[in-house]
Amino acid sequence: MDKVKEIKEALKILEISPFVSQKEIKAKYLELSKKYHPDIYKDKEKMIKINSAYETIKKYIDDFRFSFDEEEINKQYPESYHADRFRF
Repeated sequence: MDKVKEIKEALKILEISPFVSQKEIKAKYLELSKKYHPDIYKDKEKMIKINSAYETIKKYIDDFRFSFDEEEINKQYPESYHADRFRF
């Protein structure tokens, strides 16, 4: 999966827009973690997806990127951009 799709999917899983602060991202993650905790919500896969999505977003932000714009993501991960352009 290319990075743009991966990050957009993570935003969708965390139910956040591309225009949120780090504080809002963490708050939403904590809210979803409580709601879908395996002791309460019996589908453990949901929590795995939430954790994975949060880690994806956190890694992207830790790499000093604060925009989820497709162009910015492609600047961050140029190998993904070029792979898609030249795929046959």
